[in-house]
This record gives sequence, C-alpha cells and structure tokens, in this order.
Amino acid sequence: QVQLVESGVGLVQAGGSLRLSCAASGRTFRSNVMGWFRQARGKEREFVAAINWTGGRTYYADSVKARFTISRDNTKNTGYLQMNSLKPEDTGVYYCAADLAGGTENSDYDYWGQGTQVTVSS
Repeated sequence: QVQLVESGVGLVQAGGSLRLSCAASGRTFRSNVMGWFRQARGKEREFVAAINWTGGRTYYADSVKARFTISRDNTKNTGYLQMNSLKPEDTGVYYCAADLAGGTENSDYDYWGQGTQVTVSS
C-alpha cells in the first residue's frame, strides 16, 4: 500500500514557476514508478510526467517538455514536479500517482493522491 499527499497549491502568473511535492507513505514507494497527471475543468485527466524508481529515467508529455522537471528523493519518500514558464493552459488539478509498473495512462497506476489545484493567470 502506498498513500500519497500532494502539496504546493498555487496561484501564479503566466511565465512564473511552482514546485509541487508528493509525500508518500509505505515502504514500497521506493520501488514504484511515480507519475504526475493533471485535469483541467471539463476535461479528462491527462499524463504530465513520470519517473522510474531509481530516478534515472523520466518521461514527459509533449506539452510540458523543457518546462517541467520531475524528480524524486527516495530517502524522503517524496517526489517533485518543478514547473517553469507556466502557461494559463497548465491550470488544473494536479495528481501524483504510483505504481510498480507505471506508464502514461490513468489505468497504469494503482495509487493516487487527492490532487492539488494549480492556477496560472494570464
């Protein structure tokens, strides 16, 4: 079992930066792929980024490449999403997720956080 709690609720202007954190409980987190997803109002939840258990491999949606950076610190059981050059279209509820295998689909993850709101004003 892995429990996830996101933090980093933010209201930021376009072009600004924000870092989200995902604190995990459960010893198995260290062996899980961690992913970040987001859901804009009226839209389906979409993949943002993922990182393997060692932190050596990362994957990004095309829409956030070169602007977002996913990382993790297994000694702290915490994952991060650094978001730079934010755009209004980045607005949404951001969720962290964990799974032994992971992937880019919602169905690839067994464990989810409650989500945290990110709002980017123009």
